[in-house]
Amino acid sequence: MHKDNNSVKYFVLKFLSLFLLLIILVSCEEPRPELGLKSGVWRGEITAQGNNIPFNFEVKKDEGAYEILLINGMEKLKIDRIDIIGDSLFFDMHIFDISIKAEIDKEKLSGSYSKNYADGYVLPFRATYGKPRRFDNITVSDAFDGTWETTFTDKNGKKTSAIGIFESDSTGLNGTFLSKTGDYRFLDGYVEKDTMHLYSFDGNHIYKFKVRKENDSILKGEFWSGKTSYKTFVSMRNDSARLPDANSLTYLKEGYDEIDFSFPDLEGNMVSLSDEKFENKVVILQILGTWCPNCMDETRFLSDWYKKNNSEEVEILGLAYEIRPDFEYAKERVLTMKAKMNVPYDFVIAGTSSTKSASESLPMLNKVISFPTSIIIDKKGKVRRIHTGFSGPATGIYYEEFVDDFNQFMSSLLNE
Repeated sequence: MHKDNNSVKYFVLKFLSLFLLLIILVSCEEPRPELGLKSGVWRGEITAQGNNIPFNFEVKKDEGAYEILLINGMEKLKIDRIDIIGDSLFFDMHIFDISIKAEIDKEKLSGSYSKNYADGYVLPFRATYGKPRRFDNITVSDAFDGTWETTFTDKNGKKTSAIGIFESDSTGLNGTFLSKTGDYRFLDGYVEKDTMHLYSFDGNHIYKFKVRKENDSILKGEFWSGKTSYKTFVSMRNDSARLPDANSLTYLKEGYDEIDFSFPDLEGNMVSLSDEKFENKVVILQILGTWCPNCMDETRFLSDWYKKNNSEEVEILGLAYEIRPDFEYAKERVLTMKAKMNVPYDFVIAGTSSTKSASESLPMLNKVISFPTSIIIDKKGKVRRIHTGFSGPATGIYYEEFVDDFNQFMSSLLNE
């Protein structure tokens, strides 16, 4: 027994000695740097179809909480759902069901960009701190300034018309393309000899345009969009170029004189235009999807207009067509948009995100060809205007003309 007791004491003393040595060694290590994301401006890149799409974002930190502003040309989109776990960064892309996951390595980020609703839609992402501009060493040139009548051709030979509008300044080149279903939003780029490079990334759209100037009147270009879409195009200078009237493309079929539907609101209660809420009021129906950046532009416009002009004589109702048929998923996406964009009007869940679904759910229309589409109904329930697409702030004077026309038209309806 005495020998056994000595053995126990020996092992206890040895264990305590090793434990104390470990404490001493740990206490002598240099403190580990605090993990986190550096505040300031970063330049990100997403790689799609062999192209690097650059963009900037600004990181802000206030009392331990992070905020990211996604910078896309003239717009800044606020991102506040941000998580940092160890050396890993996670954040969602504004109102979209899209996320970035990256490893933080001091002033570098590397990871992936994922559309969560689309199987296998993952693209490489990286970012570098302290890059305040989208491009380095840009050349300023006005060689592409002006209005260009454009024809896009996809891989199957299908052609679509558009109008390119570009303007240069001391920081580079900006502009957009307008089509009959909307615009390509904020494009930002530069000129390199006889070639124009344009980019856009707004959390959803991933665009690159490469345009070569044939002569003073003709451009030839390539357009990459997202993971797989590719088109070529030809543009001809034409300052008087115009697209079809956006108020003539979608209309009531013969035999119909009103809009009729019954869709669930975000609480599951069925809503129709026969409800007391809409009686003797001008009603704007907004056909949209939260996945649609052009819809985001229209939603921002309608929200601002409604807040300034809200009265007992007008209602706006959003008809949301979401990516998945699951009601709870669609409801979550709409609630996210309402909260992030401070939208003051109501929504119903009308269907899934295809023009075919929208057309089937509203059979009195000839067709729905674009998200967004707005339907304006007078106080007697008569459809007075159906506007296809939306030309947003990136279109400059075209947007200003739309705003003026919309205000005049709504004023006339409200005064009837």
